[in-house]
Amino acid sequence: MGIETVFSSPWQLLAVGLVLVAAEAVYVLLGFGAGLVAVGALALLLPDLRDGVVLLLLVNLPAEIFVVCSSWREVNWRGVAVLMVGVAIGIPVGAWALGWSDAGVLLKALGVVLLIVGTGFLIVPAHRVVRWPGWVAGPVGLSSGLLTGLFGTGGPPLVMYYQLSGADKAAFRGNLMAIFLLMTFIRVPSYVGMGLITAERLWSSLAVLPAVLAGAWIGNRLHLRIEKATFRRLVAGALVVFGVFLLLG
Repeated sequence: MGIETVFSSPWQLLAVGLVLVAAEAVYVLLGFGAGLVAVGALALLLPDLRDGVVLLLLVNLPAEIFVVCSSWREVNWRGVAVLMVGVAIGIPVGAWALGWSDAGVLLKALGVVLLIVGTGFLIVPAHRVVRWPGWVAGPVGLSSGLLTGLFGTGGPPLVMYYQLSGADKAAFRGNLMAIFLLMTFIRVPSYVGMGLITAERLWSSLAVLPAVLAGAWIGNRLHLRIEKATFRRLVAGALVVFGVFLLLG
């Protein structure tokens, strides 16, 4: 019996691979954005949306492990733990709210917020930072969990939190990836329990692994080369682009 994947042709595999090169490059460069880059494109390439969602979850894992291991000393693990408490509470609440809320309206609202915040980051001088009181981490984690439960993307509140705190690029990326890695460790067992992680999807993730590693390599090379001010502008620009994407979607 041959190995089966979710790809119906070599051309489909190639197209998905190219999408993942771009998604992983952005993910490793900035520490966020893989879902916003890839999910829409994968939905067009793969008939079953679940294939794309599970595939992205699995292929993000190597990048998350690599960044967290390479940035271990930059990660504020105590702060991450507090944020994760809020995330853990918010995810099921967001999933429940999805049943009665208008997801389209909420996505548009999220797009407006990203657009405003991203533009603000581009305008406000880089030396302006916010000294967050300790209690803020809980609500930030909660809002991230709510967005994860609603849309599968909880990055925006975390991006704003770390960006406004003035974290340097290594700490910014490392802390975000640490949280996303912990989210992945929570999501994978739940996906297994729901029967979403199948042999076909596991083989498919291995099939696109070269593309994923290539994208991660490109993203890390760019991350190491760019200066802090440039990195801040890239983060702000990415927020603006993702905000426009959500508004037009």
